[in-house]
Amino acid sequence: MFVTSSIVVHDRSMELQQLRYVVAIAETNSFTRAAQQCLVVQSALSHQVARLERELGARLFERTSRRVRLTPAGTAFLPAARQCLAAAERAAAEAAAAVGEVRGRLAVGLIPTVAAVDLPAALREFRQTYPHVRISLRVGASEHLVEQVRQGSLDVAFLGLPTSTEPQGVTMHELACDRLVAVIAPDHPLAGETSTSLAHLAGEPFVDLPAGTAGRAQSDEAFAAAGLTRDVAFEVSTVDHLMTRLVGEGLGIALLPAAWAPRLPGLATVEVIDAPMRVEYVVWGRHTRTPAAGAFLGVLGVLGGDEPTDLYDSPGDHLRR
Repeated sequence: MFVTSSIVVHDRSMELQQLRYVVAIAETNSFTRAAQQCLVVQSALSHQVARLERELGARLFERTSRRVRLTPAGTAFLPAARQCLAAAERAAAEAAAAVGEVRGRLAVGLIPTVAAVDLPAALREFRQTYPHVRISLRVGASEHLVEQVRQGSLDVAFLGLPTSTEPQGVTMHELACDRLVAVIAPDHPLAGETSTSLAHLAGEPFVDLPAGTAGRAQSDEAFAAAGLTRDVAFEVSTVDHLMTRLVGEGLGIALLPAAWAPRLPGLATVEVIDAPMRVEYVVWGRHTRTPAAGAFLGVLGVLGGDEPTDLYDSPGDHLRR
């Protein structure tokens, strides 16, 4: 088998570099920024994209003086272009792995509240052992991250889900189960209490994630199961500095994982006796795992010489690998 730098389309060649240019333009919405990202002069990039469009018989981008955006043909072309580039990169990585060298890319997704793994320490160890791997990190919501793993744009992701939900369509490894605690301003009336209950908290305004997200579902399901309603006065897209500032200003309280909440400076935490639980998982593609992803899972202790028995192919029946 020979791996070449081009693939044949209608008896003409489509070069991988052209695909890289298309992806870069789509991601930056700019020929200028794409050229800078690809370390090529803009005229050369524009020439190669125009050549590709002639070969395809369709324009991939609409260009005006103010913006660049994908045409319908470009939108259809982009996912396959990404897949081709990923396949070429994987082929090179597999060849290197066959002679004992791990290289390529490692795309890791994570929720902001990862607590079961010291991720910076794990990445430091991984980087020291495998210096030729390029690492990208993407922070997001669990439901979006698991979809990106299924699509192949992420190699590994760290998720936090309610106990009623499991990752679907991926291979998963359960890392930890953690109870949520109430996070409050230091001058809140509950700040001196050792514990409280959902019923006691139900009358408080809350700061939480948007409705429908996995992080929000943990609390919504717990209040609903207890026959309680609550007022989510503020919705924020992620657990970040803004959420903690809102809580610190006394505008609301939050329910956050007990193992992670102590990292928030200037806020108090109170145990909730009937609090919901959160399960942390690490997940990766069910059918494909790059050498870099396998090496990273090895650093985490998830994969070793023999894969541990608590790895499952989801959904459903927890088939042991």
